Amino acid sequence: MIYFILKIGADLNIAQTQDTITEAIKTGIQTIETSPQVTETKISLITMIAKGGPIMYPLALLLLISIYILIERLLVIGKANKTNKELLQSIKEMINTGNLSNAISMCKNINTPESTMLEQGISRIGQPITEIRTAMDKSGANEISKLEKNLNVLNIIGRIAPMFGFIGTIIGVITIFYDISLAKTVEIEVISKGLYQKMVTSAGGLVVGVIAFVCYHWLNSRIDKLANRMEDTQIKFLDILNEPIK
Repeated sequence: MIYFILKIGADLNIAQTQDTITEAIKTGIQTIETSPQVTETKISLITMIAKGGPIMYPLALLLLISIYILIERLLVIGKANKTNKELLQSIKEMINTGNLSNAISMCKNINTPESTMLEQGISRIGQPITEIRTAMDKSGANEISKLEKNLNVLNIIGRIAPMFGFIGTIIGVITIFYDISLAKTVEIEVISKGLYQKMVTSAGGLVVGVIAFVCYHWLNSRIDKLANRMEDTQIKFLDILNEPIK
């Protein structure tokens, strides 16, 4: 009889334990289902740039200056690159007929570096070839220098923009040590502000510097192509002067 009672008690304890475990499992599942999910936060470009601090203002100004010079020079160089394939042939015919005034007027109306250089050569017909060549060389160099206006600014920006980024890096490091001294601990929340400023300003300075350097060399390459074309035009013009008049 005692054995039977003990067995029933053991069975009741086992049943209660199983019920307890089952309830605990259900509660845990419900807790997991109802717990708030971790949401992924994204940082916008403007917010990230703002974390760079005050040093981002001069970098933004340098970027705007670079873009302005790029657009302005592209318009000027594009206008200067206009070609007139019949220009030399028309000048040759006017020279052979002795109509130099019309040739000069045509060059003035076209108003490109190439035509301005030819105008200097036409106006000196009758003088020695060396003097004509010298005058055309000076005119061509003067026109090229006009096209190169403000390109040195791009070169300077390309050099100093990374320096501004380096200054921002130093300021960020100072901010990190200052925040650590106040908090008396090295926690990511404490040093995050300085790290943001350090990395964002470094990246900003490099980006602005690369943009300025690319614009500088691209514009120079276009000017070099125009200069080479002007040299070819000068040689062809001098050949026309050396040809016997038919």
